[in-house]
Amino acid sequence: MMNSWLLLPSTLALLEVVAGVEMGAANKRLERKLRGREREAKALIHRAFSLLISDGSLMAVPVDEAIAALSTFSLEDDQPEIQGPGFWVSTERGATNSPIEYNDVSAYRLSLSEDTKAINQLNLLIREGKEMGSVLYTYRSCVKALPQLPDSMKHSQADLYLETYQVLDLEMSRLREIQRWQASAASKLAADMQRFSRPERRINGPTITHLWSMLKLLDVLVQLDHLKNAKASIPNDFSWYKRTFTQVSVQWQDTDSMREELDDLQIFLSTSVEDILQVLIVFAVESLELNFALLFPERHILLRVLPVLVVLAASSEKDSESLYKRVKINRLISIFKNDPVVPAFPDLHLSPAAILKELSTRMNEMTESETLTYQRHFLIINHIGAIRAEHDDFSIRFASALNQLVLLRSMDGADMEWAKEVKGNMYDMVVEGFQLLSRWSARVWEQCAWKFSRPCKDPVYTESHETSASFSDYEKVVRFNYSPEERKALVELVSYIKGIGSLMQKSDTLVADALWETVHAEVQDFVQNTLATMLRTTFRKKKDLSRILSDMRTLSADWMANTSKPESEMFQHGGEESRGSLFYPRPVAPTAAQVVSGGNMRKPGGLFGNTGSDIPVSDLKQLETFFYKLGFFLHILDYTATVANLTDTGFLWFREFYLESSRVIQFPIECSLPWMLVDYVIESQNAGLLESVLMPFDIYNDAAQQALVVLKQRFLYDEIEAEVDNCFDIFISKLCDTIFTYYKSWAASELLDPSFLFALDIGEKFSVQPMRFNALLKMTRVKLLGRTINLRNLISERINKVCRENIEFLFDRFESQDLCAIVELEKLIEILQLAHELLSKDLTLDSFSLMLSEMQENVSLISYSSRLASQIWTEMQNDFLPNFILCNTTQRFVRSSRVPPVPVQKPSVPYAKPNFYCGTQDLNSAYQSFARLHSAFFGMPHMYSIVRLLGSRSLPWLIRALLDHLSNKITTLEPMITSLQEALPKSIGLLPFDGGVAGCIRIVQEHLNCWKTKSELKAEAIRGIKEIGSVLYWMSLLDIVLREVDTSQFMQTAPWLGLIPGADGQFVPFQDGETSPIISLFKSVASANISNPSSFRVLSRQAEAADLLYKSNINAGSVLEYSLAFTSAAIDKYCSKWSIVPKTGFVDITTSKDFYRIYSGLQIEYLEEATQVQLNHHGMLGDSVAWGGCTIIYLLGQQLHFELFDFSHQVLNVAEVEVAAITSSHKTMQSIQGLEGLIEAMKKARRLNNHVFSMLKARCPLEDKQACAIKQSGAPLHRIKFQNTVSAFETLPQKGA
Repeated sequence: MMNSWLLLPSTLALLEVVAGVEMGAANKRLERKLRGREREAKALIHRAFSLLISDGSLMAVPVDEAIAALSTFSLEDDQPEIQGPGFWVSTERGATNSPIEYNDVSAYRLSLSEDTKAINQLNLLIREGKEMGSVLYTYRSCVKALPQLPDSMKHSQADLYLETYQVLDLEMSRLREIQRWQASAASKLAADMQRFSRPERRINGPTITHLWSMLKLLDVLVQLDHLKNAKASIPNDFSWYKRTFTQVSVQWQDTDSMREELDDLQIFLSTSVEDILQVLIVFAVESLELNFALLFPERHILLRVLPVLVVLAASSEKDSESLYKRVKINRLISIFKNDPVVPAFPDLHLSPAAILKELSTRMNEMTESETLTYQRHFLIINHIGAIRAEHDDFSIRFASALNQLVLLRSMDGADMEWAKEVKGNMYDMVVEGFQLLSRWSARVWEQCAWKFSRPCKDPVYTESHETSASFSDYEKVVRFNYSPEERKALVELVSYIKGIGSLMQKSDTLVADALWETVHAEVQDFVQNTLATMLRTTFRKKKDLSRILSDMRTLSADWMANTSKPESEMFQHGGEESRGSLFYPRPVAPTAAQVVSGGNMRKPGGLFGNTGSDIPVSDLKQLETFFYKLGFFLHILDYTATVANLTDTGFLWFREFYLESSRVIQFPIECSLPWMLVDYVIESQNAGLLESVLMPFDIYNDAAQQALVVLKQRFLYDEIEAEVDNCFDIFISKLCDTIFTYYKSWAASELLDPSFLFALDIGEKFSVQPMRFNALLKMTRVKLLGRTINLRNLISERINKVCRENIEFLFDRFESQDLCAIVELEKLIEILQLAHELLSKDLTLDSFSLMLSEMQENVSLISYSSRLASQIWTEMQNDFLPNFILCNTTQRFVRSSRVPPVPVQKPSVPYAKPNFYCGTQDLNSAYQSFARLHSAFFGMPHMYSIVRLLGSRSLPWLIRALLDHLSNKITTLEPMITSLQEALPKSIGLLPFDGGVAGCIRIVQEHLNCWKTKSELKAEAIRGIKEIGSVLYWMSLLDIVLREVDTSQFMQTAPWLGLIPGADGQFVPFQDGETSPIISLFKSVASANISNPSSFRVLSRQAEAADLLYKSNINAGSVLEYSLAFTSAAIDKYCSKWSIVPKTGFVDITTSKDFYRIYSGLQIEYLEEATQVQLNHHGMLGDSVAWGGCTIIYLLGQQLHFELFDFSHQVLNVAEVEVAAITSSHKTMQSIQGLEGLIEAMKKARRLNNHVFSMLKARCPLEDKQACAIKQSGAPLHRIKFQNTVSAFETLPQKGA
């Protein structure tokens, strides 16, 4: 009972494990995708919990139900399939090879026993030979690593010889094993050939599988022979070994046997294969001509073996004549002309023309057009269009066949004929897929062989320091031998191979039963029906052939399929007349021996050789069709291995031959073909290839698999791993750079002014072509050398780093410019922020505000300053306030034309790639054009940028810093004003009208002659007043911007606060006792009848707090008013010096030295100076002087005194009277000639002063001065209400007035 039941707690624990595995597979970042059956599983668990009994025990859950519940959980995620096939552990049955092989033949006393035994022996030799070939291919010279003794250690030479001998003896022992293996392989081939040459075996000759095994063994011998000749390190090491043996053997005894082994080994290294298997030539020629080689490795075996067989068979003139009578030389030429180079090893190829003398003369006579024809045949770029069409067509049809199969498996009681059709179609699709993969992989192999045989003659010099002498042979055949178009075609083809391979590999367990059932049905239909009929008719009198067919029928027939099934489920083949056997197709694959038995009848020269001439054509056709299908059965049975073999592209990495010939340890990654493909995809930014950028890394996976499993060389794997680590790091860097550039360009293009694009004829160059990065950004499991890499996390980390570096660069760039660059900084940060937002849709990135705060060093909760605020303050203190002048009409600050006293030192502009600006050069140029529009002034756009960039956290710090600077300027200004006061005459009266304008100006100059010795002091005082005015006007601009921002925010929150517009445009709040809508909303929810209202009560209290907070902001004071109050408080300390109360209580006209008198003198002097040098005074000091001086005068309560006793006002009054008098008497204005410029400057100054006073009256009425005072803590005492005066801008003179 307990064995068949599973307690519920264990089920829940297992469910948690499954859920944990799922989260781990998705890296705990992808949301679990539950389907309909998963909801049923939850319902099942819920029902199980509801079965708790009263005593606390739990009802048990049946195992079947628990397993059914577990099977409903999905471990799938939304990761796209953009990498090659991977291998995994599966509990389901897959279409893999049967482990029985030929062991079942011994159960039958049949004629196949001898053949299968020989095939097993040949296959064992082939496997051993491939291992020997791996040893030779990966052999690297040991002599190069041996140390050279200096002259001082010549006495130790004998010890060096001994140690060298011991090291080389280990390597030579491998060569001895290869020598012994070659001898046994040659003797085995000779024995088989003699056995099949006996008269009694001419009919029961070698099977097709036997012939292929013999050819494969001969191919291994040819490859070993080729390797011995190509690898120069082997004879070099042997010569050293022989030399050291001569030196060491002097000390030994009985070395004769060792010398014999040494001589035999030398003969082995200097000779080639000489065993002849002439009978295989006809079979090889026919197989190539009739395309019987099903997969590309078999075809390459035939092409490698055939020229060797021809050479060995034509060793004498007599043998040559007999051979060419049987196989015409033109047949051989036509075969080898289509394949002038044949792949042998990854970086080695064979040339049939170099082996056959008869071919060499013909092949050397090729014309240029024939060479181009061969090139078109070998280069993938000439076939990629057709390959692309084949890929698309097959993918659609294979997916359709899979869908039909899934539909069939989900149906109960489906029609048997339709089921047979669906499964047969699936079998045909798998065979077609194998053939496609075979053709495509052959294209890659053959193109590589062609490239190795045709190195690049004129390499392109990519770098200035490279010369032709620095290029190795491997660079000429790989790095410079592939054009960009050829690299693109190769990437596409590798992607197609891996894509189709992955599609077929994933469907292994799904199609296994269908494949096996189809093979079973084909074999049983033939051996039980077709073959039975032939044995009764065609082969009844042919005893030898009949015995072969009977053995095949005995071995292959599945009589168990004819029993224990209802007749409705059995298939009857052949109709009523033929009385065919009834059998049930079972998903049981035949063994290898059963498949091989069918090929026993095919001989070189046709089916049954020369003995089948009297067999009917229809029977021959049936037999040929069936035997052709048999050729694929072995590949179908070994489904997984076949897919892996056909999709293996690891050969593209290996370069052992060129490493030895170039005498280098390893080539740089720029010469590695896999990395060249990856680099091309990234650099070309081809949208169609981006999703294939991971496919070339599968080449490294395949190469590592070959290094460990096939070649069995750990050092090769270490080299691959080192290159992969390096390449993948560079790949991540380049990929992230490309992704960042694309999204940055996309963001910049989105933010570009549409009117600007509309006005351009070439606006399309600023648009960004879409690129598909989504698939790459979803990759959480990239398979690389047995490791699983979360590409999404790596990209996220890198993008986070790049974003921080970009912000750092933008701040560095801003710090190297003046304050006018703040608009450009905001625009660039806005572009970066939008790019970050777009990237965040596919990646998990840090918050942009957090990154911005980090780079501004403003993360701490108690830090109110920031890097940007500090830089703005530094710029204003060192450059903006001293060197910029105000134009009050345009509300802009512009840089003064005069040279500053102390040049401002700034760091140089940092260099960065275009993607740190706007992405591309075109977009950079467009945005630089916009930036130049704001680079020559500072105005409202810049103030908006400052407010948006600093925010409510750092802006108060900047305001306070500026006000402290203003206070310090007033303190610095106090001794200067005092010095100027002391220098003034004791009495300065009103200007008389008698002397006219010229006389008034002369009197003013006499009064101010006392300041001639204080020119520097006057200049410093003027600059101080100018900076005070600049700060105050800067605050007025800030106040305008903040009021607009606050107004827009208030308009958004007003409906929630219950504020509605009244009739006069003022907001009308709710009556007392009524709550705002936001409070009412949450209170109503909290008071509702819900199970857990505590969270809503918390929200209700938070809503009340928010209501108070937002309503308190309505009555917030303005920055300008606060600044004026702060300035007033700072001036109050010097009020007793700058505004002396007359002792008489009346206005002091002649003896007053108040501030307004000092400013009046400074103003008229710089107006005269500006007029004399023929410059507008705005170009020297600007309007900030008026703002600074008038503000101090106004806050000191001296406005009326200034307007009455200002020198400029008095001169203008005299001028107006004089002009009126002259006009009424019709006299000429000779008295004011030459003073027109000065009088006009005074008029402009008076208008400006009046404007400033009007603005100050509007924003800071004197009657409310006490209410605007500053507390000891620095907080302002705001006015409650004041009556608005006429707008100051309405008092400005109109144009033409």
